[in-house]
Amino acid sequence: MAENENTEETTDETVEAPAVPEPVEETAEAEAEVEAEAPVEESAAEAASEPEAAPAAEAAPEPEPKKKRKRLPRAERPKKTRARRAAPTGERKPIVREAKPESERGRRQERRGVVVSSAMDKTIVVKVDVITSHPKYKKVIRRSVKFHAHDEQNSANVGDVVRIVETRPLSATKHWRLAEIMEVAK
Repeated sequence: MAENENTEETTDETVEAPAVPEPVEETAEAEAEVEAEAPVEESAAEAASEPEAAPAAEAAPEPEPKKKRKRLPRAERPKKTRARRAAPTGERKPIVREAKPESERGRRQERRGVVVSSAMDKTIVVKVDVITSHPKYKKVIRRSVKFHAHDEQNSANVGDVVRIVETRPLSATKHWRLAEIMEVAK
């Protein structure tokens, strides 16, 4: 039995010896705590060594480079203040909105131009000249734009000066309609 006792003791020792600690996963919080504790310990160690190192520091001053932080935490950033608006004096007027007339569904654009082509059925091509000044150089610029307009009665001919009004899309190119003929061509 003495042999059995020896074997049991060795088995107990062998069981305890190969015990491997389980790997611990460190989270971001745990790392932050470790980093936060490390500077406190270092500052305590520096504080304890300062009285002893004071005579040595006077003999040979060694400037320690200051650690620069590239970015400051939001709480430590300088605060930007806005200029306060002056308090209103007197009473405010209530906002009053006028009701839109029901007949108008928005402001329709109107253009005046010359009929260039009336060869298509119920469609005319109107050339509108736009005269503007250049925003930078202030030179007068003349540009012309051609619009396809709907002419229900085929009443407009080439050379007529007409007024066209913007409307819903009538085809792929027609977004205008003939409102009236201002001058008839000679």
